[in-house]
Amino acid sequence: MAVTLPRLDRRRALQSAAAGLVALGLLLWWLLAVGGGPSPSGRVTFATGVSTGVYDTYGRMLERDLARDLPDVDVRLERTRGSPDNVQRLARGGATFAIAATDAVAAYQGEGAGRLRACARLYDDYMQLVVPRGSSVRSARDLKHLRVGVGDDGSGVQLITRALMKAAGLDFNRDIRAERVGIDAMPRLLRQGKLDAFFWSGGLPTTAVRTLAHAYPIRLVQLGDLTGPLHRQGGVTRYYRAATVPADAYEEIRRPEPVKTIAVPNLLVTTDRVDPDLAEGVTRTVIENRDRIGAKVHAAQKVDLRTAVFTDPLALHKGAARYYRSVKP
Repeated sequence: MAVTLPRLDRRRALQSAAAGLVALGLLLWWLLAVGGGPSPSGRVTFATGVSTGVYDTYGRMLERDLARDLPDVDVRLERTRGSPDNVQRLARGGATFAIAATDAVAAYQGEGAGRLRACARLYDDYMQLVVPRGSSVRSARDLKHLRVGVGDDGSGVQLITRALMKAAGLDFNRDIRAERVGIDAMPRLLRQGKLDAFFWSGGLPTTAVRTLAHAYPIRLVQLGDLTGPLHRQGGVTRYYRAATVPADAYEEIRRPEPVKTIAVPNLLVTTDRVDPDLAEGVTRTVIENRDRIGAKVHAAQKVDLRTAVFTDPLALHKGAARYYRSVKP
C-alpha cells in the first residue's frame, strides 16, 4: 500500500535533498581548491648553479622533497653558471624553475623577460672577498693590479663584482687582472698562488669556502666601505643591502670576526607558461620543507612565509599566490 506524504513533508524532503546537493558541491569545490584535483605531472628542469655552490646543494635537497610531494613530476637538475644564466634559460624556455638573485632578474631585458614570475623570496647571497690570511688587501680598493677571481662570464658573482669595482674607483677591464673562473676553481688557484684574491656571492656558509679555510689560512675582506658608492650607481644596485657575515659563518677561519659586506636576495623563479597547480605544489614544498633543507643548507633557514611573497622585481606566479592565500591566517 503506497504511503502519501503530506505536502509539507514532501517540501521538507525536497529542501533537504537540495541542501545536501549544495553541500556536496561545496565540498567538491573545496577539495579542488586545496589541491584535491589531479596531481601535477610531467618533466621539470630546475636550473641551479656551479657544482660547489649553495644553489646546487639547495637544488639537490629540494629535488628529494619534490619527489616525495609531487611523485608524478620528473625533476631534472641542471648546473649552470649562475643567476644571469638561469634567468636567460627560463625566459627562453630552457628551464622550468631556477634560483636567481634579484639584481640578475632586474638586469635581464632580453627575449621573454615579460614572462618571468616568482614563486618565493628565498635567502640572501652574501658577497665575500677572500684573500690569504697574510694579504695586505684591506678593501676592494687595494685590488689594483692584482690577480682576482671574478666568477665565470654570465655569473651573478661577476655581475656584482663589476659594480663593486666601479664603486671602488677601479676599472674592471684595466685595473685588475680579472680571472673569469668560478667557485669550483678559485679556491684551488688561490692555494696555488695563481690568484691574489677572489670574489664569491653565495648563501652562508659556502662549502667551497669552508673547505678552503680548513686547509689553507684565509680571511674575508670587508666591503662595507663601498655601500654608499654602490647605491649611488642606481639601477640594479638598489637590490643590494648592507649586511654582515657573522663570525660563526666560517668557524674554520682562525680568529674569525664579523665582516661588513653587501647582500642580495634570491628568488625562486619560473614563467607564466608553468601550470598553476605545479607552481603551487613547488611553492608549498619549498616553504614547508624549510627546516629539513636548512639542516643541510643553512641559508635555507632564512626562508620565511612572511617574507616569501616580497618578490620585487617580479610578480608572483598565480599558482604561488594561490598557495599563500591558502595558508594565510
